[in-house]
Parts: sequence; C-alpha cells; structure tokens
Amino acid sequence: MKALVNNAPPEVGAALQRLRLARGLTLEDLSRIAGVSKSMLSQIEREKANPTIAITWRLANALGVPIGELLSDEQPAVDTIRVLDAHETPTLPGHHAGYVLRILGPMELAGRHEWYELTLAPGGELVSQPHDPGTTEHLTVLHGSMELEVGSQKKKVKLGGTARYPADLPHAIRNPGKAEAKALLVVIHR
Repeated sequence: MKALVNNAPPEVGAALQRLRLARGLTLEDLSRIAGVSKSMLSQIEREKANPTIAITWRLANALGVPIGELLSDEQPAVDTIRVLDAHETPTLPGHHAGYVLRILGPMELAGRHEWYELTLAPGGELVSQPHDPGTTEHLTVLHGSMELEVGSQKKKVKLGGTARYPADLPHAIRNPGKAEAKALLVVIHR
C-alpha cells in the first residue's frame, strides 16, 4: 500500500484553469454556465479557496468532465472518441420561464458555433436580447411546434421545420401549445 505523503486537499485551481482555457472559456462564461460566481472561480484558480463538493460537481458538469478530473493532478489521456453521458451535459435551467437549454456543443467553440437542445414547457419561452452583429440562429423543431418572434415579425415553426433568422435583433422562442416542445438550436457568431 502506498503511503500518503501529503495530507493537503487537492489543488483544483490548476486543473480548473487548464480545462477552462482548453475550452476557450472566460471566467465569466464558466460562471454563467456553472452558476458559480466569477470571484469564487478566480479564487479557486489562484488556490485561494477550495471549492465544496457541490461546487466542484457543478464545475465538472459545466466543463463536461468527470469530477475526478478536477481533483486529479494528472493530465488525463485523450480518448479518440469522447462520449458524454446525459448527466454530464451542461444545462441552463430556466424553470421560471418554462425552458431547459442543454449545451450540446463543446465549450471550446462557445462564442463561435454553439448548439443546444431547447425544451419548452407549454406556455414556456426563451427570450433573448440581441447577440453580436452578424449572429444567426437556426431552430429545428423536433417535437411539437414553436412560435418565433424576431424583431416585430412572428412565425409558427411546425414539427420538422427549420427557421433561420438574424439573432442580432431581439428574439423569442415560445411554445403556445398544450404539450412540451423540443428543438435543436444552432447559434453561429460572425
């Protein structure tokens, strides 16, 4: 049995920073995705604070890695095929507005190409402020139907339909139906 040489807690900061930067995320990006304050993330990365297990779990989920990867000093071997189980997919819950947004795209593409699975409860909506100039969105309805509002124009998108629209205008995606609706949402930043 190997003797325990160091009784200190693992230094999560270096692993957190390495994983965050490998995905092209700012502290602000990770803060938004994980629901952990930017100042807390900064303290963790500078080894000024050790995160609780709950915070470590949220960070691992947001980064799409097993929790052990944040607690290990070793650099993991890179798999040719990386499969994320459903529970590892970062999710932005908007329960107050009746939506759930699962982040399907890799974090390193955030801010360039993003794709999501959008689930809207009956009467639910995802309302967005204008994104950067030239940003477009592509919404494909996989279940139910949705109503799209871009600027002052409204259109219904039926099952299997795809709407393409400028996302540099105020826009909203709504479920006017009586059943849950689901769509694939792709965001392309220019």
